[in-house]
Formats: sequence, structure tokens, C-alpha cells
Amino acid sequence: MQIHVVQAGQSLFDIARTYNSTVGAIVGANELPNPNQLVVGQALVIPIIGSFYTVQPGDSLYSIAKSFGVNYMTLARINGISPNTPLSVGFRLYIPPTPRRSAEINAYVEPIAGRVSPQLEQSARSAAPHLTYLAPFSFQIQRDGTLKEPPLNNFERIAENSGATLLMAVTNLEQGQFSTDLGRLILTNEQLQNTLLDNIIATAKRLNFKDIHFDMEHLPRELRVSYNAFLRKAKARLSAQGLLMSTALAPKTSSTQVGEWYEAHDYKVHGQVSDFVVIMTYEWGYSGGPAMPVSPLPQVRQVIEYALTEMPGSKIMMGQNLYGYDWTLPFVPGSIAKAISPQDAILLAADHNVPISYDTTAQAPHFDYTDESGKRHTVWFEDARSIQAKFDLVKELGLRGVSYWKLGIPFPQNWLLIENNFNVVKR
Repeated sequence: MQIHVVQAGQSLFDIARTYNSTVGAIVGANELPNPNQLVVGQALVIPIIGSFYTVQPGDSLYSIAKSFGVNYMTLARINGISPNTPLSVGFRLYIPPTPRRSAEINAYVEPIAGRVSPQLEQSARSAAPHLTYLAPFSFQIQRDGTLKEPPLNNFERIAENSGATLLMAVTNLEQGQFSTDLGRLILTNEQLQNTLLDNIIATAKRLNFKDIHFDMEHLPRELRVSYNAFLRKAKARLSAQGLLMSTALAPKTSSTQVGEWYEAHDYKVHGQVSDFVVIMTYEWGYSGGPAMPVSPLPQVRQVIEYALTEMPGSKIMMGQNLYGYDWTLPFVPGSIAKAISPQDAILLAADHNVPISYDTTAQAPHFDYTDESGKRHTVWFEDARSIQAKFDLVKELGLRGVSYWKLGIPFPQNWLLIENNFNVVKR
């Protein structure tokens, strides 16, 4: 699989000829929204076996081979060159495909306004073959220990037909917000906890969920011990019923990090008790804040490297957004950026005839434009390059896999790159 960045003056025909592919194959792989109006800086996935690498200053055959996990003698033989010949800058090497490692992939799917739209169901159906877990969001805890169930429509059949496992996301959401009061009520009342766990187990068995996933947020520091104790109790009850248990964690960089989203999430205990965790490594750039990448790689790395001091990588699923944001400038506190899919971001850049830039530190694409009313905008989103950078981090740090928030946002390149990088585990 090749990632190609569109240069000025290039057409799909030129790009296809460069890689001995076809226009149809490239359009289909990328589900191109703009086949006749490519954007300079737009990243395309070229569906070929292996990839090509252009030699950069300072490269050697050995360093290139090492970066791709290939023996340098093998690389020399495949490219018909001597292993001792210095490489010229600009020389193009063919890189053979490397073995894929196993990984688990989760994706949340969130019905909107109490219903599953046909588009959302189709998104789940398309993604499910690439998933270990499909997670309808969410089963909301009620104050009497019962659960408010989300609409599920055909999610059970979709999971069954694709070999995906249903993950039951249990939250302290109340009136659309994570509720501190609800969390305190449940975590400090043994009787309510027992009722809740009874209802979770009964619901999981009735609806064929195999993993119980606690996503309890906005809990104050004084509930940290109570939350840990609840998770230990839940794990014992759930394991006795043959159920897995996982948790969602806010993105921390130390055990002493302060803030209402962080202090009750004890990485060490979650790592000990849970079968796996999802760390929500996104929303640095968020709808209510100033323009910046949603999941910049250095910040993601910092969170994961801290997590690795508290638990093994085999328990960590790295959170990843499937969306970006369009901010109106200058940023005004209280203003809300518009969520945007990668496909729509490309169309927006094409409509305004602006190039896409790529921040090599954040590993994220972005562009600026001026709308019809004269207002300036900045858009940060995801593309094949940014996703591949995250997959490289997963492999480098030995993580369990990736968890996506959330389905229903078109990003075909992501799913192709999953299959190119990983053997998706099916439970």
C-alpha cells in the first residue's frame, strides 16, 4: 500500500501510471469525492502490493531497510542494486510488504436523537469486518441501578455476521452530560452497585454482549478509591459469568495530574483489573477550544508512554478520532467549531481552491480558507499520513490496538490501512 501526496499539476492518470495502477482503482480505494479536482497536498492511498520510497538526504540502504523492517541485503536484491553502492537523493526504492502483526480494533457507534439512521447502520456494517469489537454507545446508568439502553437495530446481527464482539459501553451520562452526582451515587452505595451489576449481566446475556466497558467520567478525586473498589467487584462478578471487562481512561501524563476529568482514573488499578483499557488520546483540538490538531502525535505519545509505566502495552488500546474540526478565526471563547469528516475536508479545500499542508511534528493535515462572507477558517483533520503515523506508534510501543470515536464519519483510507498494517483479531 502506497501513500501518495498530490503535487501541483498532477492528475489521477499521472499518479496511476507512476505506480502501475489504474484511475479506477485509486478512485475506488479512496472513494474520492473530487476525482476531477485533486487538491495539492491531498493524501491518496494507492492499492498496490508493497510501496515505494524516495531516498532523502542522509539516507543509507541500511537505515531505510531498518525503518521498514526489511533486511538491507534483501532490499538491495529486490531493487537490483549493490548493497555497497551509495544511494542518490531522489532514487526510488521498492519496499516489499512486511509481515502484519495482530491487533484488536474497537469502534464506538452512537445513535443520534434516539435512532439509528440507515447511514449509521451502513457505516457499522462496512466497518465491522475490520473490527474486533463493535461498541454501541451507550448503556446509561440510572439512579435506581437500572440501565437505559441505546437503540441497537441490527447491530447484533452485523457483529455476528462479521465475527465482531459486541462491547457494552456503560456510562454515567445523564441528560447528555457525564454526571458527577450520578457517579457519586452509584460508587458510594453498595446496594445500588449490586443492582447495577445484576442488570448489566442480565442485559449482556440477553443481547449477546461479551465485554462490559465502563466509561465513567467527570468523577472527582475523592471517588478514586471508590471507583477502584467498584471495578474490582465488577471484574469478579463479570469474570464469573464468562464476560470480559474493559474501561475508558482520560489521557493523563502522570499519576498526579489534576483536573476533574483525570483524578479519579487510576491507571495502575485499571491496568491491573481490566482485561484492557481504551485511552482517549484525542480532543486536544476540540469544538469549544482554539484551532489545533485533534490528536497530535507528540501528545499522544506522551500519554501512552506514561500509561506504559503503569500497565503493559498488551492492555492498551489507543484512542483515535475519525473526524476533524473547522474553526472560524479568530477564536472567540464560547464559539463552537464544526465537526468535519476527512472526505468533507478535502471537498472544502477543493471548493476554496486552497492547498492542504501537513504538520510533520503533529503529524496532521490542515488548511486555511476564507468563506463567502469573508471570515477566515482553519481546518485540522485526519488523512492517510496521520493514521499511518498512529499505526506506527502502536507497533513501536507494542500496544494492543486502536479504538475509534466514532463510526458514521466517512474515512475509507483508515480501513484500508488497518488491513495493510494489522491482522485484526476476532474473538
